[in-house]
Amino acid sequence: MDLRLNRVDYIQVGVTSQKTMRLLPPLGKKATQKVAIADHDGILTCFGIKKGEAVPVFKTLPGQKIARMDLGGAAGTPQEKIFVCSGSQVRGFTKKGKQFLTFEANLTESINAMHVSGSDLFVCASYIYNHYCDCKDQDYYLSGDKINDITCLSTENLTHLVPVLACQDRVLRVLQRSELAYDIEVPGPPSVLELYKDKDFSLGEEILYGTTDGKIGLVEIGEHSAATKWEIDNDKKKGGILCIDTYDIIGDGVSDILVGRDDGTVEVYGFDSSNEPTLRFEHVLSESVTSIQGGCVGKESYDEVLTATYTGWVTGLTTEPQKAEAGPGDEVRMSKETQSKVEALRAELEQLQVKVLQGREQYQQTSQSSTAVSAVPVFSINDKFTLCQDDASYSLTLEVQTAIDNLLLQSDVPIDLLDVDKNSAVVSFSECDSEPNGNFLLATYRCQANTTRIELKVRSIEGQYGTLQAYITPRLQPKTCQVRQYQIKPLSLHQRTHSIDQERPMNRLSLVGQFSFAEIHSWVVFCLPEVPEKTPAGDSITFYFHNTFLGTQLEATYCKGEGHFKSDNISTISILSDVLSKEATKKKINLNISYEINDDSVSHTLNMIHPKLEYQLLLARKVQLIDALKELQVHEGNADFLIPEYRNILDESANLLEEYKKQPAHLERLYGMITDLFIDKFKFKGQNVKTKVSALLEILDNYDLNSLLDFFNEA
Repeated sequence: MDLRLNRVDYIQVGVTSQKTMRLLPPLGKKATQKVAIADHDGILTCFGIKKGEAVPVFKTLPGQKIARMDLGGAAGTPQEKIFVCSGSQVRGFTKKGKQFLTFEANLTESINAMHVSGSDLFVCASYIYNHYCDCKDQDYYLSGDKINDITCLSTENLTHLVPVLACQDRVLRVLQRSELAYDIEVPGPPSVLELYKDKDFSLGEEILYGTTDGKIGLVEIGEHSAATKWEIDNDKKKGGILCIDTYDIIGDGVSDILVGRDDGTVEVYGFDSSNEPTLRFEHVLSESVTSIQGGCVGKESYDEVLTATYTGWVTGLTTEPQKAEAGPGDEVRMSKETQSKVEALRAELEQLQVKVLQGREQYQQTSQSSTAVSAVPVFSINDKFTLCQDDASYSLTLEVQTAIDNLLLQSDVPIDLLDVDKNSAVVSFSECDSEPNGNFLLATYRCQANTTRIELKVRSIEGQYGTLQAYITPRLQPKTCQVRQYQIKPLSLHQRTHSIDQERPMNRLSLVGQFSFAEIHSWVVFCLPEVPEKTPAGDSITFYFHNTFLGTQLEATYCKGEGHFKSDNISTISILSDVLSKEATKKKINLNISYEINDDSVSHTLNMIHPKLEYQLLLARKVQLIDALKELQVHEGNADFLIPEYRNILDESANLLEEYKKQPAHLERLYGMITDLFIDKFKFKGQNVKTKVSALLEILDNYDLNSLLDFFNEA
C-alpha cells in the first residue's frame, strides 16, 4: 500500500444511481477536467473546480429520475457528448449544456443500463436488450435473467461491435447481432462491466467485471470463446461492487483498477511485476460508492480518484499534498487562498444557521395553525437482501439519504439475528407471541447520530417460509416510516450454481399433472431464491442449486405437465414435495407425485454434516472450559502448570468467545437438521418415528459418527 491520497469533498447533488458520474475529456495534456453528474431529481449538473471551489458549467431542469449516464461522440473525436437515460427516454447534451437529442425507446420498462459508441446506442431494461443505430432499431435480444449492465467491444480484431451483457444468473452473455454467441460463467451475480483501457487509452478485448458479492475479474473476449485472465476473491467480506474504472493513478505507466463498493470502500489495484493485481490503496466512505472515475479535477498536474456516493456527495482522493507539517514551536502560515476559503466557509455556516432558525420558527407557527396541512416527507431507501455464501446467512443492507433514527424488524418465521462488526446500533428484543399470531421476531435497532447506512445479518431455517419486514424511521419531522418486505423462501439457503456433481447418491421427486409451464415455474420461484420471475423461453428448463449451509445440491428440471427434482438431501426433497403440493392444491390442480429414495444419500448427508458438527461441539466444549481455566490461573498466579491444550484455550479465549457469540444457535441448527433428516427418511417409508427423537438427541449429546449412522440404519 504505497499510494497516498488525500480526501477532498467538492459538492453535493441529489440521490444518485449506479454509474451516473463521468469526467469529460481534458482540453490540454495536464489540464483539469469537468465533471458531469446526474441524480434522482432528474437534474444533470456539470461543474469544474477553480481554486478549490466548484464552479457550475450548466445545470438542467428537474425531471424524471436519471438511471445511467454515458459519454459519446463521433468515432475518432473526443467523447464529450453527455447521454443520460430516464424512464424509457435517452437524452443527449453537449459539453456546454445544449440538448441535441431526445430519443424515446418505446420500451414498456425503464432503461437500467446503457452504452453509447459512435452512432450506436445500446439499452437494456430488465430482461430486454435493444440496439439502435442513428436512432433506428437494429437488434433485439431477450435474456434469460435480469440484465444488470452492458458494455460493448469494438476493435480491429473483432469484425463487428460485440455487446456483452452482465446477467443476474452469474453469466456474461456475449451477443452477435440479435443472437447469443456464447456465455461466460462468473463466480457471482455480475453487477458492473468496464472495458479495460491501457495507458494510451487504446481498448483491448478485455472486460473487467464486478459481482454483487464483492469479486472482481478480467476476461478476454474472442470471436467464439472467452478466457478468464484473473479473479480477485472477496476474502475480507467487503461489500458488493457498484463501479469500476481504469486509470494510471500510481504513475507507473500501467493502468490501475479503481473500485467502488456498496459498503463505502474505495480501492485502487495496481499490477506487480508478474502482472497480478495487488491492492495499493483503500479508503472507506460512510455510504455506498455509486460512481468512480480517475482523472485530473482539483488542480492541474495532480491526478485523483473521483467518487460519487449514494446521497450525492462528489469526493476526490487526490495526489496533491494537503497538510502543512510543523515542528514544535513552529507557526503554520496559512496561504491567502486558504485564509479566504476559511472565511468563506465561516460566513456560509452563519448563513445556514440563520436559515435553520427561520425554518424552525416557521414550522412551529404552521404546526399550530388550524388551516395548515401536514405533508409526509418523501425519502428514498436503497436496500439489498442477499444470501452470503460463506456463512449461509442473509445480509440486509439499508441506506437512507438522511440519518436513520431507528429500525424495527418483524418476522413471521423463526430467524436468528447474527452479529455484524460494522453495525454500531443498539439492538433490543421484544417478547412476541408466536402461537396465535405467527410473530416470531420483534427487534428494534436504535442508530447512533448520523448513521445513514445499516447492515444486519439473519439466518433462516429451511422449510419455514414467510416474510421479514423492516420499518425504517429516519430523523425527519414530522416522523414518518417506510416499510420494506423481504420474502424468506422454503429453500432459502440454496444458491444458484452452474453445475453439480452427478456422482452423488440422489433422491428423486417427480410431479405429473395438468399444469402449464408458467404455473410450475411460479411454484419454483416461490420455493427457491435466485430464479428469474419471468417464465423462461423454450419448452423446458433446468436449474442447479447448492445448499450454502451443508453443501448438498439440487437439480430442478421441469416443463409443461411434469417436473423432476433430484437432491442428495432427503430433507430438501421433503420440503419441495410439501410446498409444491400445497401450491397446486391452492390452484385446484391434481398432482401425481412419485419418489425414488436412495438410502445411501442419508449417510452421505450425515458425512457432510459431520465436520461442521464436530467443530461446533469442540468449540462449545472449549468455551465451557474458559471460565474454569481463568479461575485456576488467578488462583495459581500463572498458567504454566496446565497442559499445552488448556494453555492454548486460555491464549485463544478472546477469539473463541467472539466466534461462539457470532454463531448463536449453530449447534441447535445442526441438531435440527439431523432430526429433520431422521424424520424425513422414515416419512417416505410411511413410518412415524417422532417417539424416537429423544433417543437420537441422546446420541447427539455423546456424538460419534458411527453410532449415529448405526442408529439411523437400525431405527
